[in-house]
Amino acid sequence: MLTVGLVSVSIPTYYDYLASLSNPGLDPATVRANLEASGISIDFYATYLLLIRIAFAIVWVTVGAVIFWRSDGWMALFTSLSLITFGTLGINDGPFLLAEQYSAIWLPVNLLGLFSTASLVLFFFLFPNGRFVPRWTRWMAVLWVAHEGAYYFFPGSLLDLDSSFPQIDFMVMVTFACVGAGSLLYRYRRVSGPTEHQQTKWVVFGTAVALLGAVGFESISYVLPVTSQEGSLYALIIEAGVFGSLLLIPLSVGVAILRYRLWDIDLIINRALVYGALTAVLAGFYFGAVTATQAIFRALTSQEQQEQLTIVISTLVIAALFTPLRRRIQSFIDRRFYRRKYDARKTLEAFSATLRDETDLDALSDDLVGVVRDTMQPAHVGLWLRPDRASRKHGVIREPRS
Repeated sequence: MLTVGLVSVSIPTYYDYLASLSNPGLDPATVRANLEASGISIDFYATYLLLIRIAFAIVWVTVGAVIFWRSDGWMALFTSLSLITFGTLGINDGPFLLAEQYSAIWLPVNLLGLFSTASLVLFFFLFPNGRFVPRWTRWMAVLWVAHEGAYYFFPGSLLDLDSSFPQIDFMVMVTFACVGAGSLLYRYRRVSGPTEHQQTKWVVFGTAVALLGAVGFESISYVLPVTSQEGSLYALIIEAGVFGSLLLIPLSVGVAILRYRLWDIDLIINRALVYGALTAVLAGFYFGAVTATQAIFRALTSQEQQEQLTIVISTLVIAALFTPLRRRIQSFIDRRFYRRKYDARKTLEAFSATLRDETDLDALSDDLVGVVRDTMQPAHVGLWLRPDRASRKHGVIREPRS
């Protein structure tokens, strides 16, 4: 309630901050020129950025509130509080701008800001059972809290690496991120049980996709310089894409804690790998095909403008390649990442073919036992056949096969 209240009260202050283009990293004249070129008013620009952050906060707070309402245990409460504080204070400068105007709330705002960024990283060290695994990661947690404490309570000092040594600060943050990911992987392979395996998969998958999406949108500004101009329509779209991608973090955490049994995460990961790779390959092929086709037309017809024809040809080629390429990528991913399930599927397909052609019941029984052994790998497998009436009359009962 405190964090939501602070954000709500700071909305007018934050709007004025955005509308006045007071961000130190912005050139007001350049931003105004880009806004005019795009036909966007400053009021719309400020409202748009403000609404993105409010929508971001609503999703994080809602997921945190649902976890608080539906779950028990201190880890669930810690997760709930982490999501709520980060969603409201982790990316929203409004409360901190308000604290600059009213010194009485400076301490509580910065304490909440410290908890918002520190707790989200601690979550990855503690999830899902609330214990530090390996044990030495607790000292990494202490160092991370100290790092964030220097940022909030000693800004601009030598202890604040963000301002004094930004390159070192970047390496420190990357190190903590790698240690957190390594902790989750170690816990998954060595400590977690079946339930925790599924929960960890949800969190790792959601976080990885969220970060890849955010980095992907940010990378567009480096590939296409026109999109990096603050105040342009492209920059506003990329801003929404980055914040939208990060929403996968709270959503995946919520599913991991509340609804992990409802969906098969392995199937979702498989589909994400297949269609993500397929999209990347087709996009690269499309741009290459357009470029190559234009070059061919220029060489053959000596005409510079053939955009529509090259686009049509490239689109038809992409449509023809979609299905066979998807099958090849699916087969590769199944063999590379889902080897056991891939072998089981191939074994069942072969058995289905045998089932249609085999007439010898004894041979079919042996094949069935072999299929179960290869696909399910049980400690023991046995097959009992129910005798038919004719066999009972003649005193014939089939013995079990194992």
